[in-house]
Amino acid sequence: MLSVLAIVPLAALLSHATEAVAAKTGDTIGGLLNATLGNLTELIIALAALRAGQYTLVKASIAGAIVTNTLFMMGVSFLIGGLKHHVQEYNRASARLQAGLLFLATIAMLVPSAVSVADSAGSAFAEKLSVSLSVLLIAAYGLGLLFSLRTHREFFGSAEQAATGEAPWPLGLALATLAGVTVLVALVSEVFVESVQQAAVAFGMTPAFVGFIVVALVGGAAEMVSAFSAARKNRLDLSVGIALGSAAQIALFVAPILVLFSYVIGPAPMDLQFWPGAVVMMLFATMTAALATYSGRSAWFIGVLIRMGYLIFAMTLYLLPPRLQ
Repeated sequence: MLSVLAIVPLAALLSHATEAVAAKTGDTIGGLLNATLGNLTELIIALAALRAGQYTLVKASIAGAIVTNTLFMMGVSFLIGGLKHHVQEYNRASARLQAGLLFLATIAMLVPSAVSVADSAGSAFAEKLSVSLSVLLIAAYGLGLLFSLRTHREFFGSAEQAATGEAPWPLGLALATLAGVTVLVALVSEVFVESVQQAAVAFGMTPAFVGFIVVALVGGAAEMVSAFSAARKNRLDLSVGIALGSAAQIALFVAPILVLFSYVIGPAPMDLQFWPGAVVMMLFATMTAALATYSGRSAWFIGVLIRMGYLIFAMTLYLLPPRLQ
């Protein structure tokens, strides 16, 4: 509880710093920078669990972060923004690009599980396939950044820039604050991971629920505050960029990096084989994101519907936790 409370003021600082950077560089780069620094927290959490050989927790936290950012963060952003503004608009090209990248990553995570079960392939096959897919996903993510930030950047600007009436921070101060707060959030999050294991046992929670729901929510708390604050200020491009950009980065960069790092710091190689329930949830979350962002417009009820999808997954995991290998 103390770890969670410690993240709250840090998240507020991160939110102000993100908006200051976005005011100077644009919502696309601002959202990407916030997602990147915020995902360092998830990466540090996952590396700590990876070193301890807790691959169930690592995979659950990866899948949980993707679903949480896609459904919970984006859904609540639409809800909060829609309650203050009748209709909000954002750049649908950017949102659909991120949804397409997410769909690609979901396919890459579905194939090892499906092929291994259907053909009774051994662990050696899954490990080789996972390494190959990891390299492919990292390359796809890099090409996606090149496409959106350089060769076709004119298609990914903000739909509109809302005036906040506040004097933006100097860019140097905002960047320094982002870096400093990210380090502090990472330290607090590492304390949280070490203590959440005992708390989970005391409350009768399984590693799947802890990784998929609890760790994902706490690990993304700082990003969520930034996304919610931007949505309330009618800067939905920044909110959607943080939510979907963070999910895509976890799926196409963080997860493959963890697979590769497992050969160095883990007790055994980690593969991209997820339990079927996690793959189904990621697939549905990706399809929901693609459908919800098709028009480039949002209202509060769309946020409610997206949020309901997340609650269905959370209730399912809590009441009937899946059995993981």
